[in-house]
Amino acid sequence: MEGKTVRSPHTHAALACSAALLLAALTTACGSEAHADTSEPTAPRGVTAQASSATSAHVMWEAATDDTAVTGYDVYREGKKVKSVSASRVMIDIDGLTASTAYTFTVRARDKAGNLSAPSAAASVTTPAPTPADHKPPTRPGKPRGKADGSRAATLSWGGSTDDVGVTAYDIYQEGSRIHSVPGTQTTARLTGLRPGTIYTFTVRARDAADTSSPDSASLDLTTASAPGAPASTAPTDLRITDRAEGKEHTVELDWKQPETGGKIPAYQLYMNGRLTTTIVWGGEPPAGRAHYELTVNDPRGTRYAMKLRAKLPDGKWGDFSAARTVVLGD
Repeated sequence: MEGKTVRSPHTHAALACSAALLLAALTTACGSEAHADTSEPTAPRGVTAQASSATSAHVMWEAATDDTAVTGYDVYREGKKVKSVSASRVMIDIDGLTASTAYTFTVRARDKAGNLSAPSAAASVTTPAPTPADHKPPTRPGKPRGKADGSRAATLSWGGSTDDVGVTAYDIYQEGSRIHSVPGTQTTARLTGLRPGTIYTFTVRARDAADTSSPDSASLDLTTASAPGAPASTAPTDLRITDRAEGKEHTVELDWKQPETGGKIPAYQLYMNGRLTTTIVWGGEPPAGRAHYELTVNDPRGTRYAMKLRAKLPDGKWGDFSAARTVVLGD
């Protein structure tokens, strides 16, 4: 059959299959391109900068948003990137500055695709003059007072500290971690980004230009409002901790009010400095009312522990954490 090509049915099927695969590949490629993340995050808002000392500054900002997710932030000084942090952090300390010098900081958000937001509004700060031989720490801040503002924020205030040279900042700590700072002329702070139905324990420290911090203030417990429909808290309350020295060892005694769970509580988990230390299991019948536990440690005098508990509920799940309490060995 000269001049005419005849293809078998199998050849037609193979060609059709190849065409379908090619079309699918092109469709997938086009679809991927169409769904590529080209949207940049919003610019961070509320950027502030304050001098931490004569050679450092503390920069803070509010979280940005993105159509997928913000993965980090870049901090710029005079337009040059100097620090990068993960999305979970909205503050950073900038060291290596020069005393008595003005600086301007901006922040940009990043997403997974590498898109950068527009720069934030600039925040300016001037580092103070150096204070030689200022080794005396500020006095302890007055006892904090405050209230939860709904389910995700809280407002704190405290009595001011004094210093032989001057207080430059107040740092707010939550269970031993600094979460916020304000200038030394300010004795109030509003904390945002909290979780609903959660007990928080706050303390305040004063700081001077030599970057020397005061002792912790007394602690303040605040509980944010629960989300609508959330169950009642199962956190232990009124946790009290004392330390008793016995030679080179210390006995730490804990006493607390047990939560109402509708049944007996067979065990507790004890966390020290954010880590699970031990599971307390009663040797016999679980106690009713208040509970008591002792543990022995051989760390040196002056060691600080932030301690908190949570109960094992009758359904086998772990309940809410108690407010944290701090103990300093030998204090």
